[in-house]
Amino acid sequence: MHTCPECENLLDIEEDEAVEGDIIPCDECGTEFEIVATEPLQLARVEDEYDEEDDDEFLDEEEEDEE
Repeated sequence: MHTCPECENLLDIEEDEAVEGDIIPCDECGTEFEIVATEPLQLARVEDEYDEEDDDEFLDEEEEDEE
Protein backbone atom coordinates (compact mmCIF):
# COMPACT_ATOMS: atom_id res chain seq x y z
CA MET A 1 0.00 0.00 0.00
CA HIS A 2 1.16 3.49 -0.81
CA THR A 3 0.27 6.55 1.22
CA CYS A 4 0.19 10.20 0.24
CA PRO A 5 3.27 11.98 1.61
CA GLU A 6 1.19 15.13 2.06
CA CYS A 7 -1.71 13.81 4.17
CA GLU A 8 -0.87 10.10 4.72
CA ASN A 9 -4.15 9.01 3.07
CA LEU A 10 -4.00 5.62 1.32
CA LEU A 11 -3.61 6.03 -2.45
CA ASP A 12 -5.78 3.83 -4.66
CA ILE A 13 -3.16 2.25 -6.92
CA GLU A 14 -3.52 -1.11 -8.64
CA GLU A 15 0.16 -2.01 -8.83
CA ASP A 16 -0.37 -4.75 -11.42
CA GLU A 17 -2.14 -2.21 -13.70
CA ALA A 18 0.20 0.74 -13.03
CA VAL A 19 1.69 2.34 -16.13
CA GLU A 20 4.65 4.71 -16.10
CA GLY A 21 3.40 8.25 -16.70
CA ASP A 22 -0.06 7.71 -15.18
CA ILE A 23 -1.26 10.44 -12.83
CA ILE A 24 -2.68 9.33 -9.47
CA PRO A 25 -4.62 11.93 -7.45
CA CYS A 26 -4.98 11.77 -3.68
CA ASP A 27 -8.70 11.66 -2.89
CA GLU A 28 -8.12 13.39 0.44
CA CYS A 29 -5.88 16.42 -0.29
CA GLY A 30 -5.98 16.57 -4.11
CA THR A 31 -2.22 16.32 -4.60
CA GLU A 32 -1.33 14.58 -7.86
CA PHE A 33 1.45 12.03 -8.27
CA GLU A 34 2.99 10.63 -11.44
CA ILE A 35 4.10 7.02 -11.64
CA VAL A 36 7.79 7.32 -12.54
CA ALA A 37 8.68 3.62 -12.21
CA THR A 38 6.64 0.45 -11.93
CA GLU A 39 9.07 -2.09 -10.42
CA PRO A 40 9.33 -1.09 -7.68
CA LEU A 41 6.45 1.37 -7.87
CA GLN A 42 7.75 4.92 -7.47
CA LEU A 43 5.73 8.12 -7.41
CA ALA A 44 6.75 11.74 -7.88
CA ARG A 45 4.63 14.75 -6.99
CA VAL A 46 3.30 16.59 -10.03
CA GLU A 47 4.32 20.22 -9.73
CA ASP A 48 2.19 23.00 -11.16
CA GLU A 49 3.58 23.86 -14.56
CA TYR A 50 5.14 27.30 -14.61
CA ASP A 51 4.66 29.22 -17.80
CA GLU A 52 6.97 32.20 -18.29
CA GLU A 53 4.55 33.71 -20.78
CA ASP A 54 1.84 33.89 -18.13
CA ASP A 55 4.31 35.52 -15.74
CA ASP A 56 5.27 38.13 -18.36
CA GLU A 57 1.61 38.99 -18.91
CA PHE A 58 1.13 39.38 -15.16
CA LEU A 59 4.15 41.71 -14.96
CA ASP A 60 2.86 43.79 -17.89
CA GLU A 61 -0.49 44.23 -16.12
CA GLU A 62 1.26 45.30 -12.90
CA GLU A 63 3.33 47.89 -14.76
CA GLU A 64 0.20 49.32 -16.38
CA ASP A 65 -1.49 49.58 -12.97
CA GLU A 66 1.46 51.56 -11.59
CA GLU A 67 1.24 54.21 -14.32
